[in-house]
Amino acid sequence: MGSENLCEKNSNVAQPSNDNLFKEDHTQPTSPAWTAVFSLTMGVFGLLTAEYLPGSLLTPMASELGLSEAVAGQTVTVTAIAALCSGLLLPGLTRTLDRRSVLLSFSVLMIASNLFVAFSSSIIVLLLMRTLLGIALGGFWAMAAAVAMRLVPVKLVPRALSIIFSGIAVGTVISVPLGSYLGGLFGWRSAFYAAAAIGIVTLVFQWFTLPNLPSQQAAKSSTVLKVLLRPGILVGMLGCVLAHMGHYALFTYIRPFLESTIGINADGIAMMLLGFGAANFAGTLLAGRLLEYSLRGTLILMPILVGVVALLLVLLPPSVPGHALLIAVWGMAFGGVPVAWSTWVSTAVPDQAESAGGMVVASVQGAIAAGAAMGGLLFSYTSIFGVFVTAGVSMMFAGLTIALFVKVNSRGKDAGGAVVSLH
Repeated sequence: MGSENLCEKNSNVAQPSNDNLFKEDHTQPTSPAWTAVFSLTMGVFGLLTAEYLPGSLLTPMASELGLSEAVAGQTVTVTAIAALCSGLLLPGLTRTLDRRSVLLSFSVLMIASNLFVAFSSSIIVLLLMRTLLGIALGGFWAMAAAVAMRLVPVKLVPRALSIIFSGIAVGTVISVPLGSYLGGLFGWRSAFYAAAAIGIVTLVFQWFTLPNLPSQQAAKSSTVLKVLLRPGILVGMLGCVLAHMGHYALFTYIRPFLESTIGINADGIAMMLLGFGAANFAGTLLAGRLLEYSLRGTLILMPILVGVVALLLVLLPPSVPGHALLIAVWGMAFGGVPVAWSTWVSTAVPDQAESAGGMVVASVQGAIAAGAAMGGLLFSYTSIFGVFVTAGVSMMFAGLTIALFVKVNSRGKDAGGAVVSLH
C-alpha cells in the first residue's frame, strides 16, 4: 500500500538507523515466510469479522434476548474496552513467551467466544464472551506487525504489513453482510457459528505455518506511555481516536437506521452492507495511491467525507438507491482511515513495533467503545436520527482537528519515495 513509498521523519525525535528501522530482534530471516504472513492476515480477518457481526444483528439479538437495541449495542463496547486493555498490557505481560504460542492462544479465544455467544441466553454471558473476543483482538493486533517483521527480510516488511492490513478490508467486506444474510436465513446465532468456523480454519492455518518465535525483546508495558509522550505522537493519537469514534457510532446502529428510514428487509440490508464492504475494500486500495500523493490530505479528507455522508443520509429524502450510493461512498471513504493511521504510526515509531501496535489498538478500540456507547445514549434519548446527525458533525470536527493540529508536510524526495515530517 502507500506505506511502501512513504518515509516519515520526526525532526524532534531521534530516528533509528536504517538497519534497525523495522526490527526489534537480533536476527532477521533471509527468506520470506509468506504463508505465515497470510496466516496473520487470516487472524485479522477472523477477529474483525467476529467484532463487526453485532452491527448487522442488533435487531434480532435484542428481540430474542429481550433487550433494547441500545443495550445490545454494548456488545460492541465491551469488546472494544477489552481490546484496548489487552493491546496495551499483553505485549508486556507475555514478553517471555514464544509469540507463536501467544498468537495461537488468541485464535483459541476467538473460537470459544463465538461458540459461547451462539449458545448464550443471557446478556451477562453475551458480554463476558465478547470480552474474551476483545482480549484476543487487542493482543493479536498489537503483536501482528512486530511478528511480521520477524517473518520476512527487512526490505519486504512494508509488503508484509500491507498484506496484513488487507485483512481489515476483507473482514469489512464479508462480516456485516454475512451476518445479516445468515441471520435472515437461520437466525442470528448461525452467524456466530460461522465466525467460530472461520476461527477453526485460522487456528489450523497458523498451527502449520507459524514458526517458533521465541521472545527476543524484553518489552515493558511502560514503553507504550514513553512512545505516546514523544513529540507529536499524543496529538496524532487524538486525531486517530476522533477519526474512528464517529464512524463506529454510525456503523453500530446502521441496521436500525436503514429499517427506520427505507424499511428494507434482512436480504436488502445484507446487499446494501455488501456494497458498503466492497466500497470499503476499494477505498483501502485507493488509499495506497492517495498516501503516495499526500498522507496529510488523506488523514483529513476521509473523516470529513464520512461526516458529510452521515448528514446527507438524514437530510435527503429517503430512497433505496440514494441510501445505497451514500453508504457505498461512506464505505470507500472510511477504507482509507485505518490504512492512513497505520502508515502514520508505523513510520513515526518504527523502533517500537509492539508498543506502537498496542498504542494503535488502544486508540482505535477506545474510539470504538466511545462511539458505540455514544451511539447507544443518543439512540435512547434522541432517536436514530440524533445518532447520525451528532456522529456526522463529530466526523467533520475530527477532520478539522487533524487539519489544525496533526501536520504532515512534504519536504522533498529521495530514493525511497516521499519524505514527510511530522510537526
